[in-house]
This record gives sequence, C-alpha cells and structure tokens, in this order.
Amino acid sequence: MNMSLGLRLFFALSFGLLFNCCTQSKEVTPSQPSGLFHAELPSSVSFSGENVPLQINHIKERFDREVLVNTFWHSNSILLFKRAEKYFPIIEPILRKNGIPDDFKYLAVIESGLINVTSPVGAEGFWQFMAPTAREYGLEVNANVDERLHIIKSTQSASDYLNDAYRIFGNWTLAAAAYNAGIQRIKSSLEKQKVTSYYDLFLNEETSRYIYRIVAIKTIFETPRRYGFSVEKTQYYKQPLTRLVHVNTPILDLVEFAKAHAMTYGDLRVLNPWLKGYSLANRTRKVYEVAVLVK
Repeated sequence: MNMSLGLRLFFALSFGLLFNCCTQSKEVTPSQPSGLFHAELPSSVSFSGENVPLQINHIKERFDREVLVNTFWHSNSILLFKRAEKYFPIIEPILRKNGIPDDFKYLAVIESGLINVTSPVGAEGFWQFMAPTAREYGLEVNANVDERLHIIKSTQSASDYLNDAYRIFGNWTLAAAAYNAGIQRIKSSLEKQKVTSYYDLFLNEETSRYIYRIVAIKTIFETPRRYGFSVEKTQYYKQPLTRLVHVNTPILDLVEFAKAHAMTYGDLRVLNPWLKGYSLANRTRKVYEVAVLVK
C-alpha cells in the first residue's frame, strides 16, 4: 500500500526521536565500570621449581594470554575447579610416589580438562596417550580394554614417560614440553637451534603455548579469588563410594555382571571407562580390578 510522503516523514521523525531518547537513557559513559576485571600478573611464577623468565617481554605476553583465556572462559574454568576436587586426590599420590613434581597434575588439566576425551588424532584419556605410546608404557589397548581411560594406570604410565624425559633433559620444563611434542622432536629442536632452554626454542603453536597454559592454570588454581573465582565446597564433584571386584575370567555379559552387583550397565561404564563393549574376553586370565558401587 502507498503512503503519502508527508506521513512517511512524520513517522520517520517520530521514530528517530523515540530511538534517540531511549538510547541516550541507556548510554554508558567511559567513566562507568564495564564489569570486567583483569588482575595484575604475579611478578614471578615457576613450574616444578623452575622459574618462568617473565622479565622477557614476549614470554610475559604469552603467559598473560593464557591467564586471560582461562580467567574469562568462566564455565570451563569453574568445571575444572569442580573436577579437580574429584580427581586430584587420585593423581597427586601417584605423581608423588614416582618423584614427579606436583605441578604436573596441571598438565593433565590442560591435556583433557580432567575428562576422558578423544583428540582428533586419536589420543585418549586424561593423559591423552596415543595407542602405540600407551602400549610402550604398559597400558593395554585392544577391542575389550583401553587402559588409557583408567585414571590410576594411565597416571602411572604418564609418570614413567615423564621420568624418562627428565633423565634425558635434566629439566622438568623440557620434560613437559616433550610430553606434548615427543622426546625426539624436543631433542632435535634443541640441537638444531643450539639452545638449552624451552623458553629459547621456536616451536609449533601448540607446543609453544604448552608450558604457559600449564602455568596459567596453576596460577589461577593457587589464587582463584585473585582471578574472580569462588566455588563453594558443596559444589565440588565427589567420587562415589565403590569397592573393587577382582576378575580373572572372561565376562560374557557385562550387563548381567552389572545387575549382579546392583548396578546398571551405565553405572559400570561410568565407574570403569576402560571397559569397552558388552563383554570382557580375558583369554589370558589377567586379573582386572572392576569398580562397583557400594549400596
């Protein structure tokens, strides 16, 4: 339908005045706070007793980037706090028993977010082992069982790998970088670039961010309120009450096995993510410890 030019101008002017009035009433002046708060970086940080040289500008910038990413990715960071309460009590004593610095628990955090994830290239579990490396370090990976998803066994294997790397480099920072890039790649990069420190290496994007991501998470975890996080203890995740059943024979039907222990198949898989499928062949009569709920 057609509208006269005068009428159109009237409506246009009226709408413009109304819009201008509304926007002016909601305008935020530069002097008003935005609601975002970025805490000042600590003057010094370390990883496993080894100082991060924040006096070098580009290193400070890299660290700042990772602190900002994790400070303002609120949902993910809060989930990490909650999961850490559930899983750190399992991880910490295994690291300690193997002489691995406690800071390496944060390596598991950045590798997987403390969940059993699968990477695009096929790495699995909290410690993101590829299948060949997992088998090399004593983990069973086959159609029935994937111990990369067994938090206790995979933490032990990760500790073995890290100790091997430390024996080669004599430095925990380089050992952590080797966990990401591989021992041979870090060794080769050091030789080609004729340096001895991780912080002097030019590496691919992932490995060049790796240590800074670990240290950023460590910094936020150690001083959460400084970075705006406050999670009530009642909101932390907890381990369910379980007991271990020793099995050295095949389990033909895991659904029936679960029912026999007053659980669902879903309960069984959540408690034992390393089990795969609906049966356990166990032709070698290996002894497995299967967690079941205590009712």
